[in-house]
Amino acid sequence: MKTSVYIATTLDGFIARKNGELDWLPGSDGKMDENHGNEDYGYNSFMDSIDVLVMGKNTYELVLSSGNWPYGSKKVIVLSKTLNQLADKTSNSVEIKSCSPKDLYAELEVSGAKHIYIDGGKTIQGFLEAGLINEITITKVPVIIGSGIPLFGPLSSDIHLRPLEAKSFQNGFVQNKYEIIKMK
Repeated sequence: MKTSVYIATTLDGFIARKNGELDWLPGSDGKMDENHGNEDYGYNSFMDSIDVLVMGKNTYELVLSSGNWPYGSKKVIVLSKTLNQLADKTSNSVEIKSCSPKDLYAELEVSGAKHIYIDGGKTIQGFLEAGLINEITITKVPVIIGSGIPLFGPLSSDIHLRPLEAKSFQNGFVQNKYEIIKMK
């Protein structure tokens, strides 16, 4: 089973402002401007390749606040120890789990999942720390916000990566894809 991260960050490594806002991310308001056109940076192709999306409570709530549920009938698991109920606008394919990344990984593997998308800062950090991420795609947006929610946090050991692909876009976005080769 493959587990992947696919995320955008500021140049200084933040995935959101401290209050969770994504106003620095073009298109986060649902509109594209003339500098970004219809470019999806490979996101739709990536989403077509996964069969389960795992996100944390904060990411779930941020997605809900943006309007309609964007994942259709794609299986989504919200990891949370405090969330008790899902919003009405989510599909029947969304469920809440309060287990560890290792336990969820084992459960998904037994269920036959092939490719898992891990999203949300704390969730990504938990899966990384557990050694359960195979691939990371980070799209750097050319903006520095100075503070916010970091993509990465403290780790018990180094994580070594192998570059797989690098792309630059006309608007200054730079996307790097890495394979995790080992944790030291």
